[in-house]
Amino acid sequence: MQRIEFALDGDYVELNQLLKLVGICDSGGAGKMLVASGDVSVDGKQELRKTCKIRAGQVVTLGDVRIDVRAA
Repeated sequence: MQRIEFALDGDYVELNQLLKLVGICDSGGAGKMLVASGDVSVDGKQELRKTCKIRAGQVVTLGDVRIDVRAA
């Protein structure tokens, strides 16, 4: 499993933007499509809300990629 650490500057980042920022997809629109496909999980639960607020301490998974979000 590939692990990515993401340093969160603000209060939160929207899920589709997080996928873009870590390089999983090329745009926020592509991130929305990935979330809509049902392949993205937040803290072990399937997440279908494209602009779900991801905060420090949460874990996002997509296939064999794990994104650990931490405070900057």
